[in-house]
Amino acid sequence: MSDYYEIRHTVGFEETNLVGNVYYVNYLSWQGRCREMFLRDRAPGILADVRGDLKLFTLRVDCEFFVEITAFDEISIRMRLEELTRTQIQFSFDYVRLGPRGEESLVARGRQRVACMRGPSTETVPARVPEELREALASYTGRAVTPRAAVV
Repeated sequence: MSDYYEIRHTVGFEETNLVGNVYYVNYLSWQGRCREMFLRDRAPGILADVRGDLKLFTLRVDCEFFVEITAFDEISIRMRLEELTRTQIQFSFDYVRLGPRGEESLVARGRQRVACMRGPSTETVPARVPEELREALASYTGRAVTPRAAVV
């Protein structure tokens, strides 16, 4: 078992800009998609909780770009747990281009900080990260690939 949760994606033309490289907002969208798929696959009970009064507020998002990617590049978005507090979670994301012969190159790295809240929209209060989510995240800590170690 790896120390990251992974989704794979093939870049489409609609995700590129006029120059032909991937438009930056797509990286943030892929972070959200990875997080959603993690909940579906590893902590499905949380989805019912979100339909109730649990809210997962994204507090901060960032992404640092190392290499451009273009349409039809195959990428792996790899999410790891970076920090877990009583009420917040910080994820890191590695965006890795997958080559046809199994080679990998780190193209970007991102982070996302999420706060757990409960209550109606007008009266939300900080809430403890649910135990099911804590347990699901426990396997996904680890050291990420560094840009220097990547094959570019």
